[in-house]
Amino acid sequence: MLRPRIPVNPLPTGLVTPLVQPTIPTDIEPAACHHDHIPAPVPAAPRVQVPAVRLTPTGLVTLVVGGAGLVLIVGTVLVSMLLAVALTGVSIAVVAVVLRLVVRDMQKGR
Repeated sequence: MLRPRIPVNPLPTGLVTPLVQPTIPTDIEPAACHHDHIPAPVPAAPRVQVPAVRLTPTGLVTLVVGGAGLVLIVGTVLVSMLLAVALTGVSIAVVAVVLRLVVRDMQKGR
């Protein structure tokens, strides 16, 4: 017969407290098995990690220059996209004016 296994509740302090075990009738005998029962390894307590990033003056200068370069590149791309949209708008406006003049000339019969 299978018996349920109740997990233990690890506390933040590292102490492991088992939950309440169910009552087991004493007249049931455990089934014989042909393998070794090895208890599971207990996980080590987690260590508090200190941030590994430490900036030297050279690293700080590199970070500032890299950030400024990134801002300049992104700004250039955005300005060029805005310029492309503006040129497209001006082109469409010129084409609309020319088409309007052509349609007006066709209506007058010239």
